[in-house]
Amino acid sequence: MPRTSGLEDHLGYWLRFVSNHVSHAFALKVEARGVTVAEWVVLRHLAESGEVNPSTLAENIGMTRGAISKLVDRLEEKGLLRRKAHKDDRRFQSVSLSAAGAKLVPVLAALADANDREFFGHLGPLERASMTRILREIVQRRGLRVLPID
Repeated sequence: MPRTSGLEDHLGYWLRFVSNHVSHAFALKVEARGVTVAEWVVLRHLAESGEVNPSTLAENIGMTRGAISKLVDRLEEKGLLRRKAHKDDRRFQSVSLSAAGAKLVPVLAALADANDREFFGHLGPLERASMTRILREIVQRRGLRVLPID
């Protein structure tokens, strides 16, 4: 009778195991600063893109417009982004970081860096580069687009 594979025989098991721990540790760090991981992703994208309309932001992040709308509302309530209606048509709007949001992004990025060091700091540069290359190749081959924010 052929042997039935066990959970630990699968690479996916180990990826998920590590990913869950990395993600949970990071979530605790950013939540201590008053934002969720999903909100961090939006803030980080706005830091790179500048002012953008929410539908473009949703497309760039790989989220639905509804999800982005909720995140934008929460971040605006927290004073971390600004929403601006276009003068010609008030139905169209753009969002950008507020001064408080721009100030928070480097703090959260430092937390992301620290979290990365905690979990992967023991890897040498070649190991990190190899691991990153392999994971990016999987993303490319599978056509993965939606960012993992949960």
